[in-house]
Amino acid sequence: QVQFVESGGGLVQPGGSLRLSCAASGSIFNIYIMGWYRQAPGKERELVARSISGGITYYADSVKGRFTISRDNAKNTVYLQMNSLKPEDTAVYYCNAVPARTFNWGQGTQVTVSS
Repeated sequence: QVQFVESGGGLVQPGGSLRLSCAASGSIFNIYIMGWYRQAPGKERELVARSISGGITYYADSVKGRFTISRDNAKNTVYLQMNSLKPEDTAVYYCNAVPARTFNWGQGTQVTVSS
């Protein structure tokens, strides 16, 4: 079964940028939709960005215009470029298929936006 390892999180000031990476242990070529999710303290996990095989992307309203998802099927890697970060973006970020029913969750990567 494919496993996901997220990386690239950290502490950043408001207005800053981070690029998250999600490395899959197997091929993501046949995973039709890959997504980035996040879970803030005390809140449910939410889907913030998804990439459909072929290049179509969708974003939650809260991140639209600031986040960009991309996938490299040859490298089995999904990326999330996050710009103009806000304190409310603070969360643990995960990648998984959409819907997330087939594969286990990775450990996630912590993003903290604070001055």
